[in-house]
Amino acid sequence: MTKRTLSGPGGLTLVRRSFTRRRKASGYHGCLVAVLVGIIWTGVMTRPILAHHSFAMYDQSTTKTLTGKLVRYIPGANHAQLIFDVLDSEGKAVMQNGKPVQWGVETGSAAALARQGVAPKTFPEGTIFTVTLYPLRDGRTFGAMAGLLIKCGSAMPAGGCTKATGEVLISGDNGPA
Repeated sequence: MTKRTLSGPGGLTLVRRSFTRRRKASGYHGCLVAVLVGIIWTGVMTRPILAHHSFAMYDQSTTKTLTGKLVRYIPGANHAQLIFDVLDSEGKAVMQNGKPVQWGVETGSAAALARQGVAPKTFPEGTIFTVTLYPLRDGRTFGAMAGLLIKCGSAMPAGGCTKATGEVLISGDNGPA
């Protein structure tokens, strides 16, 4: 800091200070703020990309085909989920330790499913359906849709819920969404 003293009218002394160092520091400070804002912005903008997970947790070398009664439809932007009680070929709940065996399947986005006829209004709780899925590697009762979804209504058709007795909404091996 430099200090200059000037004499003014009536004996008044004026002091002028120069802050050259402070200006240099504020330039550094401005650069630091810009870098921090850039890092934060990058983190915020890449979060949606990182939020989409890998399908490595699913065993894509094997598939399971299950028939069940829808317990809950969970729509989502990236993936929807169908939670269901597993049924046998007669339409009775498969029991384990006195409770119905419950599975879940992750599908494509709710919007993509709606275009194929799967939405909360057209696929209400209690709907009987058959799905083919890739199960989780760790053995939990959940999987990713492997391409087949058959809707059979609110009662199990004679002979089970199959392509012949139900409405095929999604077919083929589309793999995980």
